[in-house]
Amino acid sequence: MKKAVRLYIEGTVQGIFFRQFIKENAERNDIRGFARNLEDGRVEVFIEGNNDKVDKMIELCKTGPKHAKIGKVEVKEEKFQDFKEFKVLHI
Repeated sequence: MKKAVRLYIEGTVQGIFFRQFIKENAERNDIRGFARNLEDGRVEVFIEGNNDKVDKMIELCKTGPKHAKIGKVEVKEEKFQDFKEFKVLHI
């Protein structure tokens, strides 16, 4: 079964390789989608793939890389969009 979610991650998440951390783990777990910094300091992550792997990625987003300080993670169910890869987007 496949699913897609959009996450909004607050805390110390910009400027610490958070998006690269997510990209590396997404590729390792066969997850597609994107990650990008938002102007308000949050990181937006859209992930889709097999249910168990998406759930694993959600948990990784809640902990982040070594220097991240996660304050809040908002998770919204989304429509599966069949992305072909995982990208880090730049505003």
